[in-house]
Amino acid sequence: MRIVAKTDKGRVRESNQDAYAVGEFPDEVAWAVVCDGMGGAAGGNIASALAVKVISDKINASYRENMRDSSIKNILDSALTAANIEVYDMADAKPELKGMGTTVVCAIVRNGCAFIAHAGDSRAYIYNNGSLRQVTTDHSVVQNLIDSGSITKEEAERHPNKNLITRAIGVDKGIEIDFDEVELDDDEILILCTDGLTNYVSDDEMISEVSDGRYYAFADRLIKKANNNGGGDNVTVVAIAK
Repeated sequence: MRIVAKTDKGRVRESNQDAYAVGEFPDEVAWAVVCDGMGGAAGGNIASALAVKVISDKINASYRENMRDSSIKNILDSALTAANIEVYDMADAKPELKGMGTTVVCAIVRNGCAFIAHAGDSRAYIYNNGSLRQVTTDHSVVQNLIDSGSITKEEAERHPNKNLITRAIGVDKGIEIDFDEVELDDDEILILCTDGLTNYVSDDEMISEVSDGRYYAFADRLIKKANNNGGGDNVTVVAIAK
């Protein structure tokens, strides 16, 4: 497995509330977690960093060779649930951190399959030979409006509530997690990212930046594109290729 990752605070924000971690296991298995914190400068930083640490620790402690697919899903479920408890408890214990939380998109890739868990509007995409497919569905106000037919995808891009999410790690005692399981062919690349990318770089622009298939340049190119388009948010990109 091959992994490339990068984060950047963008051109407007004073600090970076995104956080990520990546890793590999001996049997050609890769994992990654990407979080986008919220709740003020201190709260957002703390929430995302804590969630990434808890999830990373759980994956590293729990993964075993030759696990069943259902066990991989259980690892992700328990890791994100543990992160939710840790972030929620810290926010509950410290008044200055009240309301903090973080989005999360997390993946374990093995045997040509990507197991993906997420909450919020950080996304997973599959890139393949000039096409880009969004795997995850945002947990957001505008996505609910799209699903109900109230607005179009084009209208959603300019909606005033574009950044309001409906799920996040650490906001409530419990967390509902969505799972996706997708086949990953040899020429396909999994991309995980925060909304600092998707709010500033269109799908067509993303495809243009990665069309040569040089996965090792994906993160750097996409972040540069987001910054060139305004860079109004922190941005994080992880790319995983077989």
